[in-house]
Parts: sequence; C-alpha cells; structure tokens
Amino acid sequence: MNTLLSTLREILDDRGVITNPVEAEPYLEEWRGRFHGESQIIVRPRDAAEVQAVVKACAAHKTPLVPQGGNTGLCGGAVANADQIILNLERLKQIRDIDPANNTMTVEAGCILAELQTTARNARRFFPLSLAAEGSCQIGGNLATNAGGINVLRYGNARDQVLGLEAVMPSGDLLSDLHGLRKNNTGYDLKQLLIGSEGTLGIITAATLKLYPYPDQSATALVALRNLPASIAFLERAQSGSGGTLCSFELMHRVGLDFAFKHVSGCSDPMTTPHEWYVLLSLQASGDAINVDTLLSAILERALEAGDIHDAVIASSEQQAKSLWKLREGIVEGQRLEGASIKHDVSVPVSKVPEFIETAWAIVAKRVPGIRPCPFGHVGDGNIHFNLSQPPDMDAGAFLSLWEEVNDLVHDHVAGLGGSFSAEHGIGMSKVDEMQRYKDPTGLKVMAAIKKALDPHNLFNPGKIIPAPNADSR
Repeated sequence: MNTLLSTLREILDDRGVITNPVEAEPYLEEWRGRFHGESQIIVRPRDAAEVQAVVKACAAHKTPLVPQGGNTGLCGGAVANADQIILNLERLKQIRDIDPANNTMTVEAGCILAELQTTARNARRFFPLSLAAEGSCQIGGNLATNAGGINVLRYGNARDQVLGLEAVMPSGDLLSDLHGLRKNNTGYDLKQLLIGSEGTLGIITAATLKLYPYPDQSATALVALRNLPASIAFLERAQSGSGGTLCSFELMHRVGLDFAFKHVSGCSDPMTTPHEWYVLLSLQASGDAINVDTLLSAILERALEAGDIHDAVIASSEQQAKSLWKLREGIVEGQRLEGASIKHDVSVPVSKVPEFIETAWAIVAKRVPGIRPCPFGHVGDGNIHFNLSQPPDMDAGAFLSLWEEVNDLVHDHVAGLGGSFSAEHGIGMSKVDEMQRYKDPTGLKVMAAIKKALDPHNLFNPGKIIPAPNADSR
C-alpha cells in the first residue's frame, strides 16, 4: 500500500490525497449512521485524466476502489473497507457546456444537484431531478444510483434525464460519449448500463443532461383524502384533468405529519381538522396556453363532488407552496427525532399501493405491537417509503435488532404483489442479501457475467449490488 500511496501522491496534488484520520472522517461516515468506512486513503482527482491515472495505478496493485460522490447514499454504496481506496469526485465540478436551444447541459460528476437546478433556471430552463439531499448530493452519485425524487411521475428517474456519459472503465480507458442527441441508434446503450450500477462497472465523470422549458406556472395543494383507497381514484382524476401538467403526487399519513409538527420548526397544520391520509400535489406548465391554477381548482372541485377528498389547502404564493412542501420534507427529520426507525424503499404497481400499505401495516403491527408505521412517498409511481418508528415504550436497540426480520416480512409482501424491495435508493451493501432472495436467478447470472467481463479482478466497488461469487442464499 505504501508504494501505491507514493504513486498516488505523484499523480495528484497536495489536496488530492487524504490520509489523516480526522480529515478522512467525513468520507467514512455513512449518512444514516448504519455503516462506517475504514479506508485509510481517500483520493480526490481534479479531472477525468486524473481518475484514469488513479484507476490504472490501483489496477496495477490490484487494490479495490470505491467511487464516492456527496456521500448521501442510504444503502452503504460508498462505504469502503480498510483495504480499499475511496475515490471521491467532489473536485470534478465544472459545467462544461449549456445549450439552451438543444435543451442540454454537460456537467462533471461532482456538481451539486441544487447548483445544476440553479444553472438551468438561469438559462430559463428546468432540470427536474429533485430530492431531499439536493443541497449536498452530486450528480455523479445521482446517476450511479439512478435516483428518483418528487418529479418522477412526469419526468422519470435519473436515467431518463441523461443523453450521454463520460466514464472511466476498470481498464482505465475513458468511455467518451457526451453527445446531446435524442436519436442515436448505434448499438448498445452503454450509458444505461452504467446508470444505476453504483460504480461497480465504471466511474461516471461527466454527463450530458436533458433540460426542459422553465415552468413559469406552478400550482400546489395539500389535500385530505376520504381514505387510503381514494388516493388512486384521486390520482386518476388529477392525471386526466391536468393536461399533462401533474408532476408530483405525494402520499402522507397523519403519523408522519404529527412527527413534523412536533419536531420541525416551521411545520404546522394548515387545516383546522386532522385527517388520516393526505396528498401533496403540484402542477407545472410553461407559457400561457394552459392555466394550472384553473386546472387544479377544477380537479379539486370534481374530487370533492365525487367524495374522494374531504378538504384542500391551495397555496396562493410561492412561499405558501414552499411551506406545504416543508411538511413533506419534515416527515423524515421528524421521524428521526422520534427515535429508532426501520426504513423501506419499495415499489408496487400503482393500483396496489393501498393494498400494500394496509396489509404491510397489519403484518408489522402483529409482529411488533405498538409499532408506528409512517408510510409516505411517491404514490404516483408506486414508490412508498414504508418507514417504521419504534413503539414509545420499546428500547431503541431492541427495536433495531428486529431490522432483518421486519425487512423480510415487508419485502416478502412486496414480492407477492409483484413489487421491488428497492425503488430509488439502490442496493449498495445493505441489500445484497435481498438481491439473492428476490432477484430473478437468470438476471443475477447476467449481471455477474457483465461484472466479470468489465471488471475481471473485481476492483470497482466490490461487494456492492453483486453478491460475492458462490455466495449462498439466505
């Protein structure tokens, strides 16, 4: 390792190599605190050429690399062992090009997501990827995990926002495919192989992203549902009545909102009467051909007449809209302050969201009396964060000791509904066992074959996504 360290110091500048344990700590601590890395070397290259040189040096020494972006992942995908080197991409933060006429922006992997949103807005364009960690997460990590967020309903996941990629492969070669073309039928779509691969097949260094006309109209409302099944009828009504402008449709339970009201400054109930289930929805449009305020009012009026909803609060200003969205964001922080929680990021067919929540709620309540389910999320695309807070009278450690057992109960139910145990957070190291338990065996074999072909020495993020060779199922 000392010889490799000397080589890395020759490749990189003084800021490019971190070995001091105090300086290394921010790169080792996983966001949720479930995992803690042990890597003794963190490298911070400045450009793709330095990434190539680092990869070639590590390959020569058969030393594994763990690519890392903003380190905001939720599944341990950027956690490194003592014999692995972390390759952090935070210094690759150039916006190489923005082409408003082509509606594209070419950016490096270390760019912060919120800053890309601002750059697009300054060009009167819109980059729709939006998630809770956008103030610190980096676009390279967003693409490596195929991030989702609140606008998937209209714009799709992260992979749907990409036209071209630049990436360093395990050989050290640079894949340079940063075109801005909507049509390019020239063989395998390699970018889609790398997006969502969590750095196990290649290290994304830059991407050409899709942009959209800036939505200068927006309408937001918090709606109290009649009951959980009514969420699907209301979704259908909103989709058919929005003229294609519906971009967000977020389901929330009262338990989560109560956590936010209790713990998070600026979160208060905008309705006079409490309800069990709510939806936060937003419509967006560009130009003046469609008026989203009129559309939203008509949607709510018809839903009220049909009995799908009980009440609604419509934001009358941008600040009021932000206050409503703060309630959705406050659920996560509020739940954290309520004690230990077991979290699930699952998806089922949209039509089965109510069945999933109601049945999963009964299953976990039977196993852990007093448990406090806090389901919320993107019902419009079937992605529910089925988070479970500890019973108030239960020790946090005792509750967390049930993590794997409760996961199996929930994920077995998800699988029975034709769903997925990972909707938008990825696999990392925390869900490798689930891959073996639920993934199609042939699919696993194909993935392993691709990994072996591109990374024969298993040096790129080993132990993530792909089960270890010859690993037994649980």
